[in-house]
Amino acid sequence: MAADTKTAPRRRVPAAERRDALIEAAVHHFAHGGLQGTKVSAIAADVGVAQPYVFSLFPTKRDLFLAAVGRCFDKISGFFEAVSKEYDRNGPTEPDEDKLKAIGRRYMGAIAENPHVLLLQLQAYAACGDDPGIQTEVRRNYAQLVELVRRLTGEDDERLDQFFQMGMWCNVAAALGIEDFSAESGWVERSLAE
Repeated sequence: MAADTKTAPRRRVPAAERRDALIEAAVHHFAHGGLQGTKVSAIAADVGVAQPYVFSLFPTKRDLFLAAVGRCFDKISGFFEAVSKEYDRNGPTEPDEDKLKAIGRRYMGAIAENPHVLLLQLQAYAACGDDPGIQTEVRRNYAQLVELVRRLTGEDDERLDQFFQMGMWCNVAAALGIEDFSAESGWVERSLAE
């Protein structure tokens, strides 16, 4: 007698869930391969769908890339908002810390834990040179991030400029694997000697 081989019916995954899963997978893939070097088939395989299904949700690879970039900026915005709420609730964790410094310090830890978010930021900036539409979208996302930090901290333009300049330097240092990126730390000399 044959064993009962009935299996439970598979749950149909709604398109919104698949779309979200594709964007999350795309964040990781585009972070490492960039727009040009990433295969949509690899993203589809990670989610367990066929490549044509991806294109039913995102008409082009560029559209999927922009959705991933948007997700990346949303994650950063959400992180900044969470740090701001924590600061409002608990106050500073260091003697000289204001809200802007708290956001900056915790951002460094966040990009170390989530390097794909950092790497996708850098890939997005690189893609701006080839595509004015991507440039417009990335610029809009970045401007929204600046306005968010302005709203959360109440800081003036000069401090915001310094914050985002330092943030970009932190991004580059993190991408290069430099933990102490002050010039006096000796990383420049060590790197030139390699």
